[in-house]
Amino acid sequence: MAHLDKEMIQYLTLLSRIHCSEEEQESLLKDLEKILGYFEQLQEIDTENVAPCNHVLEDIVNVMREDAVGETMPRETFLGNAPSQVGGLIRVPPVIKKN
Repeated sequence: MAHLDKEMIQYLTLLSRIHCSEEEQESLLKDLEKILGYFEQLQEIDTENVAPCNHVLEDIVNVMREDAVGETMPRETFLGNAPSQVGGLIRVPPVIKKN
């Protein structure tokens, strides 16, 4: 198991640029120790005669429907649900602002 202590937690929070209080670091240390303990348990499982698989649901086939054009909603009805519109288009707040 990897050696975990308070210094390692501080180093990991520094690398990940996450600010943690002392209490959060203690909690994080306990949680990571539990997680690594689970990995140790998994290492003990005998997988000698288990075939590798890429996905647990290998035998399932995706059911695809045909892509057919259906009846469309009239533009007036569609735009009637929009809080704001301009020239037959939905007005949205700006995402990228110029400086």
